Amino acid sequence: MTLAIVLAADPAAGHLTEPGRPAGEPLTERLAAQWRRAGADDVRIAADLTELADLVAAATGPVLVSGADLVAHTAVLKHLATSPVGPTVALVLTDPPAPGQATVREERGQVVEVDAVDATGVFGGALRVGAADLPALADAARRAAGAAPDAPDARLTDPASAPEVGAADGGPRNAVDRLVADLAARGTLIFAQRVRLLVAHRVGDEAQRDAAEAAVAAVDEDRAELKLSVKERDDFFTTFFVSTWSPYVTKAAARIGIGPTGVTMVSVAFAVAAAVLFGVGGRPALVAGAVLLYLGFVLDCVDGQLARYTRHFSAWGGWLDTMADRFKEYVVYAGLGFGATHAGFRYGWALALAAMTLQTVRHMTDTWYGALHDEAARRPKVVSADAGGIGGKLNAASTRVQADTGSVSYWLKRTVVFPIGERWALIAIAAALFGPLVALVAVLVWGTLAFAYTGGLRTLRARWMRVPVMATVDAGLHRDDGLLARTLPTARRPLLLAVLGALGSAGTLVWALLAVHGGGDLPVFVPVLALVLLLGAAQASRAPHDGSLDWLVPAALRAAEYLFAIAVGVAGRAPAWLIFGYVLVLTLHHYDLTARLEKRQSAPPLHAATLGWPGRSLLLAIGLIAGYASIALATLGAYLLVVFVASVVLAWVVLPARARGGVRSPG
Repeated sequence: MTLAIVLAADPAAGHLTEPGRPAGEPLTERLAAQWRRAGADDVRIAADLTELADLVAAATGPVLVSGADLVAHTAVLKHLATSPVGPTVALVLTDPPAPGQATVREERGQVVEVDAVDATGVFGGALRVGAADLPALADAARRAAGAAPDAPDARLTDPASAPEVGAADGGPRNAVDRLVADLAARGTLIFAQRVRLLVAHRVGDEAQRDAAEAAVAAVDEDRAELKLSVKERDDFFTTFFVSTWSPYVTKAAARIGIGPTGVTMVSVAFAVAAAVLFGVGGRPALVAGAVLLYLGFVLDCVDGQLARYTRHFSAWGGWLDTMADRFKEYVVYAGLGFGATHAGFRYGWALALAAMTLQTVRHMTDTWYGALHDEAARRPKVVSADAGGIGGKLNAASTRVQADTGSVSYWLKRTVVFPIGERWALIAIAAALFGPLVALVAVLVWGTLAFAYTGGLRTLRARWMRVPVMATVDAGLHRDDGLLARTLPTARRPLLLAVLGALGSAGTLVWALLAVHGGGDLPVFVPVLALVLLLGAAQASRAPHDGSLDWLVPAALRAAEYLFAIAVGVAGRAPAWLIFGYVLVLTLHHYDLTARLEKRQSAPPLHAATLGWPGRSLLLAIGLIAGYASIALATLGAYLLVVFVASVVLAWVVLPARARGGVRSPG
């Protein structure tokens, strides 16, 4: 249940009245009604911070808090209440701050500092606090009311820097601003909710209220919400060839009652159909496949736009969208690989495998670099000794380019990294004009160049930031080590060992390809040596991952496992489609882990049953040495697929149903 509290302790509460209502009726009543329309289950008006603290202490779900000086579209409050970015979210405005209002500094969508010298916005007088942060909110309210014990943070006990005092103007701080300042001082992770296209202002007198009311009335709320469903910053192809017309599809889907999950499934069907047509070959089938692939990508954008437009967010929907995107892309690679092979190219499946492996490793670096950047934003800024070095200069240059929205350099930077829109556009155009083989080669060439570009720059910037992001999470879980790794002796240098494991797998694959091409067999000592290197990498499972480049460890381990599995399949002369299918199942398992990392969720229910990458690699090596590589790939792949499906059902159907006391499908 969501509780909304309008705090009537601010100066505005006593004199701002609602037009058409009895004289003297406070604006708090209007805000209370808006919170109800925004979806709050229970709405209360708290006379002061002490009453607010008591209400928060009794709450069991998210709490919405606003001051009495906010004039805004109801949609602004609804967006704050339903924001999918984090448990605790603060409204941030671009208005100049008034006396008593807190200014904030944001980085990567997070409020990293309150009353900063280099502020990027002003607190909008409203916030949503997640259930885990409610004790901190209640304590902050009691402290601001003067009834709390000493705080652990010196900033909260030093009278000279207490959060209830205005920072910039030295005047008394508004009550709701005291709360957000206190939460930020405690290190609470607060995300920023910006207002775009809609209107929200904090007002201090009747003249400001009249002006704010006029601004609200001048904006068509529904039209603005439809525009807001499109991402503020997207990639070149998506911005100019999809988002120019996809909102009309979004509006139509909302009218006929199709949900985001339904749109996602239709998008999957389009991608599968395109893959089949690419496999069939022939110019009409290739052109039709390209059209379906484009329409499937449009629907891939529409599902997110529909979720934002209707405010129907869920952990299940976010997870499904991530998993569906990767499944669709890799099914298309399979179709292209089959089509190239069918057209007479011997190594069509090999190219498809290479494209899938490359893209997965790239995505792993994207995920962990994003986590690295988020962690860096949360940490206090420290002037580095090499602030003027290449890492610092690259960071400053990247910031300037990103801020110059719409410039040539901005679009080049967003395009050169080869995002999903550009990948799908390249596949569709190359397949329609030249065929599956050219499409796969084009994806591999651009993908490799993009990987080299982003990898090099990110490595330099990461060395400059010096943030041990892997040390802040369960490294064993995201390494996907399993039981075998935990039984091995501990070794340090996790990145070095992971890279050595990947190089050993790559060397084994090259040797296997040469041996099979020459009509011979892979010597037994080669996979054994590669396995020794892999198990050496597994020894770092329990070692500290506190290096500035250890965020690369998961990607290196994914490369090591995939290349070893492919080498086993090649050396054992397994069918190419079987090797592709096995690696595809592995990617689903690993994308499940990264999706949970991005959504801040726990491990999959059956994660231990997946055996870990060292255990899986050991079983494949035994199968190869015994002469049953194909059987090992097929059996282990089928087992992992069953475990994955069972884990999905448990995570999204069975366990939530038990928590609710009933049975219901995720939606």
